[in-house]
Amino acid sequence: MDSRLLSGAVDTLLLEVISEGSTYGYEIAQTMLARSRGYFAITEGSLYPALHRLERRKYLESFWKDADGRQRKYYKLTAAGRSTLVAKKKEWRQFVAGAQRILGGADGVA
Repeated sequence: MDSRLLSGAVDTLLLEVISEGSTYGYEIAQTMLARSRGYFAITEGSLYPALHRLERRKYLESFWKDADGRQRKYYKLTAAGRSTLVAKKKEWRQFVAGAQRILGGADGVA
């Protein structure tokens, strides 16, 4: 996959995964990998800067929690993050619909 395609969608994908409950970095990456059936293998170099950016924008809050004798940084959505996710999902659906109209067919190939 061309990583430039992912960079435009990573915030929305992260917000969606985190919207289901508090979670931590490795778990987020594994959830994305599993749900995409291996298509989205987000690296630490992409994941953590994105999480920090979303936190600076007040879409996420973080907290430390003891898990199996280790401290893990967990992330959860804020109210602003939830409303942003709703808007981003709407925008994404419109983008996909427009692209499909240009590319043709349900599989994107004319």
